[in-house]
Amino acid sequence: MRNLLPAFVVAATAAFPAFGQQQDFSKVEIKTTRVSGNVFMLEGAGGNIAAIVGDDGIVMVDAQYAPLAPKIHAALAKLSPKPVRFLINTHFHGDHTGGNAEFADTAAIIASTNVRKRLENGSVHPLTGKPIPPAPAAALPIVTFDSPTVLHIDGEEIRAIALRPGHTDGDSAVWFVKANVVHLGDDFVTYGFPLVDVANGGSVKGMIDALDELLARIPADAKIIPGHGPLSTVADARKFARSLEEMLAAVAKAKKPVGVEVLAPWAPWGQGFIKAEQFLPMLLRDAK
Repeated sequence: MRNLLPAFVVAATAAFPAFGQQQDFSKVEIKTTRVSGNVFMLEGAGGNIAAIVGDDGIVMVDAQYAPLAPKIHAALAKLSPKPVRFLINTHFHGDHTGGNAEFADTAAIIASTNVRKRLENGSVHPLTGKPIPPAPAAALPIVTFDSPTVLHIDGEEIRAIALRPGHTDGDSAVWFVKANVVHLGDDFVTYGFPLVDVANGGSVKGMIDALDELLARIPADAKIIPGHGPLSTVADARKFARSLEEMLAAVAKAKKPVGVEVLAPWAPWGQGFIKAEQFLPMLLRDAK
């Protein structure tokens, strides 16, 4: 897979001790890349942002962390003087929703039903199990969905597609149909072993199935924005899914008790912030 295993990814490692609450954001710069047409990818700290700009305003996918909102606003202002009208969350983790409230003065926040539930009621840390408190009211989605929802903005058809539980139990992908761009959220990342938030309804098998179902529906030449990492392709995402499938099969066939050595063929994946000893229990929940 192209660009699957870069060096240690700051954006990913910042995502989880406390969703970046203790990170120093002062030196973070927002990098903006035109993906296709009027769709851009913004990288900073936390999950990748997608934004489409036009006369009708800006539609943004994910919001990174609250302290980065001024920098994100400034980056968007270079693309358009229009406000953010809609903000779509791909899932509830704080490195994707932490900035929600900072855009709520102009933007209607949209997400799957379970994203609102997790934000409104609080959740648990995916690695430590410690409780994460509820988000402020301004950060909550005001439009929720469980089936595909479509926005029509500046001639673009934007499909927010609820996925089966994978990374979490509230994942969505966002497809910019005319521009041929899909934001896959954290169901596809490029830093190595993915975080599968089993404490909040996630599943490795569900992640694989969600990717297979969605990728079968989109054009083979679509540009893919991963939850974390560089701009990718449909082939990259398919290879990621097949690799996860191979890992599940290897764990299922291994002699009990299963040790981390079963993941030795994928040792380079451990260069990211999820290590083999952390990913193995996520696999064991689904391996049969």
